[in-house]
Amino acid sequence: MDDGRQEPGKDFQPQDNSQQEPRSVDMNKNKDTNHVEDGIFDVIVVGSGAGAMLSACRAADHGLSVLMIEKSDRYGGTSAISGGAIWIPNNDQMARFGIQDSPEEALTYLKSCTKGLVSEDRLRAYLDNAPALVRYLNEKTHARYEPNPYYADYYQALPGAKSGGRTMDVEQFDAARLGWDFSRLREQSPATLMLGRYAMTTAEAVRLMGRAPGWKWLAAKIILKYWSDIHWRLKTRRDRKLTFGNALIAALRRSMLDRDIPLWLNTGLQSLVVEDDRVVGIKARREGHDVLLRARHGVILAAGGFERNQIMREKYLPGPTRTEWTAAPPVNTGDAINAGMALGARTDLMEHAWFCPTVGVPGEEKQRGIFAERSMPGCIAVNASGRRFVNESAPYLDFVYAMYASQQQGVQSVPCYLVFDAAFRRKYPMGPLMPGSVMPDRKLPQAWFGQFLWRADTIDELATMINVDAEGLAASVAKMNSYARTGVDEEFARGANDFDRFYSDPSVKPNPNLGPLSEAPFYAVRLDAGDIGTKGGLLTDERARVVSEEGESIAGLYCIGNSSASVMGASYPGAGSTLGPAMTFGFIAANDIAASLASAHREPAHA
Repeated sequence: MDDGRQEPGKDFQPQDNSQQEPRSVDMNKNKDTNHVEDGIFDVIVVGSGAGAMLSACRAADHGLSVLMIEKSDRYGGTSAISGGAIWIPNNDQMARFGIQDSPEEALTYLKSCTKGLVSEDRLRAYLDNAPALVRYLNEKTHARYEPNPYYADYYQALPGAKSGGRTMDVEQFDAARLGWDFSRLREQSPATLMLGRYAMTTAEAVRLMGRAPGWKWLAAKIILKYWSDIHWRLKTRRDRKLTFGNALIAALRRSMLDRDIPLWLNTGLQSLVVEDDRVVGIKARREGHDVLLRARHGVILAAGGFERNQIMREKYLPGPTRTEWTAAPPVNTGDAINAGMALGARTDLMEHAWFCPTVGVPGEEKQRGIFAERSMPGCIAVNASGRRFVNESAPYLDFVYAMYASQQQGVQSVPCYLVFDAAFRRKYPMGPLMPGSVMPDRKLPQAWFGQFLWRADTIDELATMINVDAEGLAASVAKMNSYARTGVDEEFARGANDFDRFYSDPSVKPNPNLGPLSEAPFYAVRLDAGDIGTKGGLLTDERARVVSEEGESIAGLYCIGNSSASVMGASYPGAGSTLGPAMTFGFIAANDIAASLASAHREPAHA
């Protein structure tokens, strides 16, 4: 299926006012006082995701010279293919929607989620600074956020949880504002595009998936707007309307360009440089050449996790585990984590990841996360015994934890299978499968069948195809059909809370998450124990400073995002729990570097 992806520069033509490469990639055009000709900066940021870009902008606003390096030929990292949401408790805008929150409630909820795995100092640092981060984004950058009043925290039964308002969605962004630099932005995941091509917002995605009144007209409007943009269509197949993570990264990249912050692509971290027990720079490999870059006041590591490093996965993560199962970009191999460990940095949470079930689509670069589709009525997830083992609408992190828990009980559950019927197939999407009403089976590539998709006329035949117990599968289908009639899932309480119902079909009664599997043919897709990144990394303190094995901060070294041990512990409190902390601790790191520099200037000279 054509998903609109392209190689950089292959079919994008620059606008008339953007004929030249942006100034930000030319070090010699920066301020003379920055000594960029000699590779000397105040701050070096490793990585180009949302946390990296935010910290770079914030440091520049403090008057510091900044260099950002990126290992690949595209900028944006995992953030660019993400949902773009941030989880910000007690944010300033919640009151507009009549939602009350407080630092105390948020701390209670976070402590319940993290179960003692994260220090209270780090939790408080996040909660204290996250609202300020949003104000900074909305006032000083091109990124704009507002709360989603309907997106509930993931663990509604825990004290301090909210039914909406803490998750904030990024506004869409016009790609034309990037000029030539748009061609180097990592492409949005096809999973976040309608029909793999057309951009949609979170609100539009919810309406389309739940088949809300007017959903067909909405889909037609989105498609019409895309094709009527003639001038842009002559330049590229990628949508001018950027949403989700692409909108966030584009907005932050535009903010970097405004500040003349250099971004070096194809520049990978090799090691950290230490002098007098302080990190003073990095060694990197740029365009095939070794370079030494000095950082006078700090290095911020923000280069993602180790999800693409099979050796590290097998060493730290539960098994079985495969790099092919991740939905993250192919360049996240743990470089920053390994560089920190080589200096004696402490690590934490290495056995955890931002797990989510994924499907492998033949011909695509990376697997697709299955986030919302499994929540729609009329499907069940089963292991090799044919039995359900999880609430299909559960947070994606918990879904994969349940896969491993079932596997450890001696029943093959990695992979598992999501089973649905013809009615589900006709009405709802499933990974690359658009609803059968617009993408019937006859239009599907034959290579999909038998690889990630199976179809059969009976449940018994389907069970044989996917090698699960036929009797168990038939019993599971019969139970779900009964639950759909009563509206009560007696095994896993699916659809009983606000989070489950965020993605659902309100027209289905009595439970919008429960539907029967009764109409042939029947289908199954294989779900792998995938992820959108790893959680474990370098342990940091409340100021984002990397901590050594001895418990002391390593001077000059900061770490954020998936290169650091997550402030969320082993949990996933709400949508945006990856990007929210990444940017917040990037904000904290830049502020700390500036504050430390100011303090040093205030100190009296010693004889």
